[in-house]
Amino acid sequence: MLKNPIQLRLEKLEPWQHLTFMVSLCERMYPNYAFFCAETQFTDGQRYRVILDSVWEILTVKNAKINFESQLEKLEDMVPSENDYDLYAVRPAIDACVALADLLHAMLDRDLMLETVVKLSALSAETVADLESAQTGIEITNDNQKQNEAVCAEWDTQWEIFRALKEAERRDIDLIKDLRAELRDEPISNIGIECN
Repeated sequence: MLKNPIQLRLEKLEPWQHLTFMVSLCERMYPNYAFFCAETQFTDGQRYRVILDSVWEILTVKNAKINFESQLEKLEDMVPSENDYDLYAVRPAIDACVALADLLHAMLDRDLMLETVVKLSALSAETVADLESAQTGIEITNDNQKQNEAVCAEWDTQWEIFRALKEAERRDIDLIKDLRAELRDEPISNIGIECN
């Protein structure tokens, strides 16, 4: 697991901040899934978007009711198998599904929250590191990650999201909506895939 000091700082946030951080990372991974679906016709990538939107809704709409067990069941059918595709894009698509599944599990069991926020932070960085390793043949580790521009850019983005959340003194719906809008207005994934 790739480590960064952000992971220790994340633990000090409130649950709504954890959820917002995690859904922001999933939002950044969504274009990876959408791209894979468009390339392979595996399924409609919008199905991921619908589940993702339900998480944003819980954070921004008062009294929103979402059945997260049902959302998890839907997501199970949306996870591609790496064995079925001779295409690198399947790996970031699987990572996007794992991230969203972990987020949904954390929403069902709040005791998983701290563990999951750290896990998703690392997973998003590892998706970037895996692509970099595939392209260069050099494995990215905790020791050499600072020499990799793409991995550093991923950590920088996570720090930006963290700083925006940390400054909020209370649950700030406008901040959450602004974060969502910012991520959607420039829908570029953690590995640089643009989503139309």
